[in-house]
Amino acid sequence: MSKLKSQDLKGIILAGGLGKRLEPLTRVTNKHLLPVWDKPMIYYPLYTLVEAGIRDIMIVTGGNNAGDFLRLLGNGQEFGLKSLHYAYQKGEGGIADALSYARDFVANNRSVIILGDNILEKSIKKYVAHFLNQPRGARILIKKVDNPQRFGVVELKNKKIISIEEKPSCPKSNYVVTGVYMYDEEVFDIIKTLKPSWRGELEITDVNNAYLKKGCLEYDILDGYWKDCGTFESLLKANNLVAHNYYRKR
Repeated sequence: MSKLKSQDLKGIILAGGLGKRLEPLTRVTNKHLLPVWDKPMIYYPLYTLVEAGIRDIMIVTGGNNAGDFLRLLGNGQEFGLKSLHYAYQKGEGGIADALSYARDFVANNRSVIILGDNILEKSIKKYVAHFLNQPRGARILIKKVDNPQRFGVVELKNKKIISIEEKPSCPKSNYVVTGVYMYDEEVFDIIKTLKPSWRGELEITDVNNAYLKKGCLEYDILDGYWKDCGTFESLLKANNLVAHNYYRKR
């Protein structure tokens, strides 16, 4: 079997949800179309995938403003792409549910998934290369943060993941799962076995724990800053970090 390359991967950006924590900003638009410094938020995860060498990309969105993504991004020519694919998620079923809409697009390939509100300072190319060298399974990117209770918290022992807990009140560490996930084709079979959490959603943490239970979940610690833009505070911080980075490079 020939060695996989980044162009063999499918890229998926999950940009659904109603963004209720950002009301009233999201009352008339999708959260992922809000500005972060000088670009719409959705540009950042799209650039992240393209810079990593991924050329076959789908955006999964939903709500009343889904058509705005097509008007803004078109076929992705601005990003050096020949085409962009789109899927529509009904309601708010969670990250794993949103991913399930990409099943036919991914088929029997591996995929790199990024949440549409995640802003990363540095390239993920080296982590994608690590994933391509894995014989099977999944790879996640983790980061040390000050507020781990907002995220899926990773417990490490001897540099191995031993547990992942979603939004715990008493986190076992300060390492959390960022919104970048890499999966082999088995992910969709795993999603079919999931049951909704107490929030009524299919949790991506349950997907990661399924791979962990199988002994094929790997990780890297993400370099540079990482922000999700799910709250006013994190959206402001993301704007400030991107602006600072912009002026530092001038």
